[in-house]
Amino acid sequence: MTTTEAAARTVFLLAHTGRPAAVRSAELVVQGLLRSGLGVRVLAEEAADLPLPSEVEAVRAAPDCLTGCELLIVLGGDGTLLRGAELARASGVPLLGVNLGRVGFLAEAERDDLDKVVDRVVTRSYEVEERMTLDVVVRTDGRIVHTDWALNEASVEKAARERLLEVVTEVDGRPVSRFGGDGVVCATPTGSTAYAFSAGGPVVWPEVEALLMVPISAHALFAKPLVTAPDSVLAVEVQPQTPNGVLWCDGRRTVELPAGARVEVRRGVVPVLLARLHHASFTDRLVAKFALPVAGWRGAPH
Repeated sequence: MTTTEAAARTVFLLAHTGRPAAVRSAELVVQGLLRSGLGVRVLAEEAADLPLPSEVEAVRAAPDCLTGCELLIVLGGDGTLLRGAELARASGVPLLGVNLGRVGFLAEAERDDLDKVVDRVVTRSYEVEERMTLDVVVRTDGRIVHTDWALNEASVEKAARERLLEVVTEVDGRPVSRFGGDGVVCATPTGSTAYAFSAGGPVVWPEVEALLMVPISAHALFAKPLVTAPDSVLAVEVQPQTPNGVLWCDGRRTVELPAGARVEVRRGVVPVLLARLHHASFTDRLVAKFALPVAGWRGAPH
């Protein structure tokens, strides 16, 4: 790579600056990228908390803040990775996550891999894959009052701890079940290992194109997780006589749902792009992330 080619490349860095490990990791990544001649851009609100040389560009958070960048590197846990996904989706820039948290299913690397991450970025030795998202619409009295999106899940939940949320679920314009409970999670395959998993939903391989609907602590005879077609439209209707609910998108963005509100969830028009360094199977990732016991496995006979 020539100096001119390197200078024309810029990488955006997002870090959980409240974690000392993230600050130190950010310093190492920035040094490695600058040493290789790549430009680095960060959010201005994070710049003061990071030990950055003067050549690092600081910009305000905005939908176009990644314009001109070829990659977004995120250092942190699941929450930071989802914050990065918001920027990545808006810009169409691939996201490369380095996990500094507990599980980090969206992350492609761990803290000990920083040198490898920098090397792969500098040499462009990574692949990009699309991850399905959700488009979310909230209606009251038939009118659209809110729109949103999610990478992992859109969850309709009760707002008051002491009261059940009464809902009717729907798939493709037909009612499925009415029940009271804590709510309903509508998820992507990417989100199947997040909130939907905690609510009792199945693990879905990311290559599978499908939508999930998972009741949360439902008081009902039939309130099982559903896996639907990727072009299905899922809906959750908050019943008129129930207390208000709340919609959460990826656990980050929220809006109140008055009694009688209707939430519609469908496959998102705009995907999130993830940068991949490894060809490891999702099965191996699942076993590693959840520390699943596999002692005694012999494998297929050769």
